[in-house]
Amino acid sequence: MGDTVLQNTISIVLADDHLLVRDGIRALLEEESNLEVIGEVSNGFEALEMVKSHTPDVLIIDIRMPQMGGIEAVEQLNATSGTKTKCIILSMHDSEEYILKSVQAGAAGYLLKDTDKNEFIKAIHTVHEGGKYFSGDISNVLVNNLLHPNSSEKSQPKKGKETPFDLTNKELKVLHLVLQGFTNKEISEKLQNSKRTIETHRFNLMKKMEVKNLIDLSKKATKYNLV
Repeated sequence: MGDTVLQNTISIVLADDHLLVRDGIRALLEEESNLEVIGEVSNGFEALEMVKSHTPDVLIIDIRMPQMGGIEAVEQLNATSGTKTKCIILSMHDSEEYILKSVQAGAAGYLLKDTDKNEFIKAIHTVHEGGKYFSGDISNVLVNNLLHPNSSEKSQPKKGKETPFDLTNKELKVLHLVLQGFTNKEISEKLQNSKRTIETHRFNLMKKMEVKNLIDLSKKATKYNLV
């Protein structure tokens, strides 16, 4: 009986440079009897070493960390022949560029940090069984990339550089809706994102545009033809 439980347990390594984030994910995962966190690291280099020495079933890795981020680590890991560890990228960002780079690096999944527990657990089981898991809007980005590969792969990074204040497509959508008077809750319903994700986008775009209130935001958006 004990051997059966051991065999069915999914071993996991967490890679994130924020201890509180790792603690939160560990607490969430350890509520499940068939999930076991066997190691924690704070950057991509440590993640590669941990995977090499422990060979976990799943590596959950943050996209942005000091020294080496998640995308580069996943790319190096998948360049190693015979690796059995499946990788899930964890991020606060749902930008098209990050998502496509993660897929190209060989990630089996891409989750936002505000993903709820049920989806998190589902993603782990899906990639462990050999599938792919990309939530919500992320799936839409991938479908759009398949339907319009030239526009997604080639023009998107360039567009990102030319956009004033380096706003992502999602931040621009949020900007337009904010200036139309929609609340965060209403925007989350329209864009099918959680309210927390919309709040993050709103915070980021105001920080990038260096404004502190809606009046200044509206003036600056008008000045740079963003609306």
